[in-house]
Amino acid sequence: MKLRIEWTYKTPKGNEAVFLSDEMPAAQALLLVEDMERTGRVKTVAFHDRFDSTWTVKELRNYLKGIETEPHNVEVYFDGGFDKATKQAGLGCVIYYEQNGKMYRLRQNAAVDDLLSNNEAEYASFFLSLQELEVLGVHDLPVRFIGDSKVVINGLGGEWPVMEKELSRWADRIEEKMSKSGIQPEYELVSRKRNAEADRLATQALNGIDITGTMELEK
Repeated sequence: MKLRIEWTYKTPKGNEAVFLSDEMPAAQALLLVEDMERTGRVKTVAFHDRFDSTWTVKELRNYLKGIETEPHNVEVYFDGGFDKATKQAGLGCVIYYEQNGKMYRLRQNAAVDDLLSNNEAEYASFFLSLQELEVLGVHDLPVRFIGDSKVVINGLGGEWPVMEKELSRWADRIEEKMSKSGIQPEYELVSRKRNAEADRLATQALNGIDITGTMELEK
């Protein structure tokens, strides 16, 4: 979760000014505020998330302590590929997350039959990532979904209407699953180059190469 810090600074002579920081990870925001409070010149402080919710220092400290042992700071890359000749789709997702002070990367792909288009494969790869998040036990957290499909990112983000029946069905399934798990989605559209890892997994699935596994990363 990323937050902005809003604080009122008070000088020894009683002059005050209100400041608003850039967005930053929640843990970093808390450390900065704890450091600022030691100066004795912070009159008021609050944190604001992307969902227009406001957090106190105590609330944020309790939140971070509560999620420490669970997967958090989750980022998901997804991609789908489709072979028109065989009507087969390849799905790929890469999930980065933190847990118990360590960072991990999960990779998963799958080959799927009976899809109708590349756009449907993109939606299916997004759904695959939700299934993996469910296995990880991710719930009631903001999750950042990153992909190169304008149709999926803009469709799920509410920027574009989802008109095609098969895509609308996927969108409904996705939104229902996120609602049940309490996932608060954030969407980011990136270039194919930045989504290369998920794209490679989808291509490997199309070529009959199964990839699955989780590894610890260096921070």
